[in-house]
Formats: sequence, C-alpha cells, structure tokens
Amino acid sequence: MRFVVVGASGMLGQDLVPLLERSGEDVVALGRTDLDITDLGAVRAAVQGADVVVNCAAYTAVDAAETAEAAAFAVNATGAANVARAAHEHGARTVQVSTDYVFDGVASEPYAEDAPAAPASAYGRTKAAGEWAVRAEAPDHLVVRTAWLYGAHGPCFPRTIARVAAERGGLDVVDDQVGQPTWTVDLADLVLRLVRAGAPAGTYHGTASGRTSWHGFAGAVVGAAGLDPAIVRPTTSDAYVRPAPRPAFSVLGHSALHAIGIEPIGDWRARWDVASAGVLGA
Repeated sequence: MRFVVVGASGMLGQDLVPLLERSGEDVVALGRTDLDITDLGAVRAAVQGADVVVNCAAYTAVDAAETAEAAAFAVNATGAANVARAAHEHGARTVQVSTDYVFDGVASEPYAEDAPAAPASAYGRTKAAGEWAVRAEAPDHLVVRTAWLYGAHGPCFPRTIARVAAERGGLDVVDDQVGQPTWTVDLADLVLRLVRAGAPAGTYHGTASGRTSWHGFAGAVVGAAGLDPAIVRPTTSDAYVRPAPRPAFSVLGHSALHAIGIEPIGDWRARWDVASAGVLGA
C-alpha cells in the first residue's frame, strides 16, 4: 500500500514513518514545511496516488489555543477536513489521530468510543470538530483517539520529568488526573494493524491499557532514570492552574478494538518498561 503521512515530522510521525518503511509499505512523509494542510489545493496534490492518508498533523499547544482558537481550528478542524476530503476524492482511506480532550473528563469509567463529545477546552473543541469533519468528508475513515502520548522524538512528559527531577532533586506532580500513558511506537503499530486488518470505518481508542495518575507515571519515569521515585511528591490540580482545563479522567475504553479482534496496546507500565531507555536516552 502507498501511505501518505501528514505531520510526519511530529513525535508520532517520526515513529510511524520508519515502521511503515520497515514493514514494506510505500511511504510519502510530509512534514509541516512540506505541506500546509489548511490549503485544500496543496493537500489534493499531495495525496494523489495514496491508498491510505494518515493525518498526524495537529495544533497541540493546549494552553495557547485558549486565546488562539481560530489558529487551532484552522489546523485541527479545517485542515483535518481538507485531508479527509482530498483522500476521499482520490479513493484513499483516511486515518485521523484524535485525542481524549474531546471528552469532558468527569467520568469514572472508561469512555466508550461512542460516548458523547463534550470538550472543556478550545483544543478539545477544535479536535472534536476535526473528528466531525473527517466523518462527514470521508466515509472510509478511521478516527484513532489517543492520550498522554510520549516518545523519543520530541518534548514529552517523561523527558521533562526526568530532567527536572535530576536538576531539582525532587518535584511535585498532580495525583488527581488519571489516564493511560501511551508510547508513540505502540500507537504507530496499532494504526498499521488497523489498516492491514481492513478495520471497519469508525472510531477506535489508541491508548495503553490500565491506568495511572500523572504522579504515578512520574514515579515510574524517575525510577527508570535511576532516581528514587520517592522524590516525586503528590499534589493536586489546584496547585497548577493553567489557562486550559485538563481532563481529570482520561481513561478510554477499547471495546471497538475487541469487537473486531484487534488487541489493544498493552498495559502502560509494561510498555513504559520497554520504552523508557529509548525515550529517556534520546
């Protein structure tokens, strides 16, 4: 198959493209400087000949989006619509990477794939609009939501935590936000498995299994960095007020994957144990 990966220079794209190449797929990798997804004509030209178009491009500055929602919307919604429309016009399948921020974060049980979207932030609203646009423009779509993403090819929570812990000898991390730390390598693998399986069009959750708090994840990170996890102290979200609200509960369910016989990503802690050396050593 011929894949066109949009947003290929981002953290996920830099793991997805090599995986596709190693797997024998024909890949065109387009970073931000190669393609402006807000330009429909440019997108149409870029996806010609594709069998699958994976949209990893996104405006991900969650706090900045609160005062720059139009800029976030241009990429996350209009850009996603352009990618989906162009892919559909050329007969290609669209894979849209989305986020837990489309939900309100107040649940106590994992969010189902068909749970109502109720974003609490500008970023979440623009990503929810992008999902809607993809469904409207490209009947043959896979919307893959992820959360708490980390990887070796960009700024991410584990690398920041390891650096700050080493510099300060201790740090406070919120213990009242719960989610599923997810490695970009695992998400890339899931995307490929979905495509190769001919998964029915729809929405799937690309997060690790299990759950933890940011404090729990930070403890695992610090331990992997060779430091004492006890130097990570628990605190609450009230101590770190930010412009954009963070979901208190970001656990996503995997029923749609089970229904089509595809294994979800493994437990977050086991996957972190595999990922940690490469992520922290990058």
